[in-house]
Amino acid sequence: MEVHVIRHTRVEVRAGICYGQTDVEPTATFETEARKLKNKLPTSFDLVYSSPLRRCILLAQEFSGQVVSDNRLKEMHFGQWELKPWNEIPESQITPWYRDFVNTLTPEGENFRAVYGRVQEFMEDLRKNADNQKVLIVCHGGVIRSIWCYLLGIPLENAFKIPVEFGEILRFHLGKSAVDDYIIQKK
Repeated sequence: MEVHVIRHTRVEVRAGICYGQTDVEPTATFETEARKLKNKLPTSFDLVYSSPLRRCILLAQEFSGQVVSDNRLKEMHFGQWELKPWNEIPESQITPWYRDFVNTLTPEGENFRAVYGRVQEFMEDLRKNADNQKVLIVCHGGVIRSIWCYLLGIPLENAFKIPVEFGEILRFHLGKSAVDDYIIQKK
């Protein structure tokens, strides 16, 4: 199965602000960004999945009138840190998280291992659905990094060494088993 994954377009959030599962709006450039993405992707998909957050659903709807919303594709939940400037999060909370974001929970939120667990479950379910030839997934940077870790066996500790830009596309083949998976293109 050929899978195309897109990170949502730019959002109306100032630089330096922590946001994950907060339902922020896309910027005024959304239509232009979406049009550029549509020119880079196939015109039809057997199935389109999306995070239920608005910044993803709106983009997914540009590709299909029938979008399957899946909570497992949500960005990391930063709990009490949501919409706070990163530099205002108390050092006593953020330092342990910086040292081990994989296992350290954010206050009233989750850690990266939880995100990866959701994504791994989604990918295993997707793998079972071999009837689809071409699938689109619209999601978030943390989810895409989790997909990279899943596909390539990258240790979770290294996930954030993978840059994922707004509107970036990852294309890969998802086989019936992991030995059949391969990356086609990152753009």
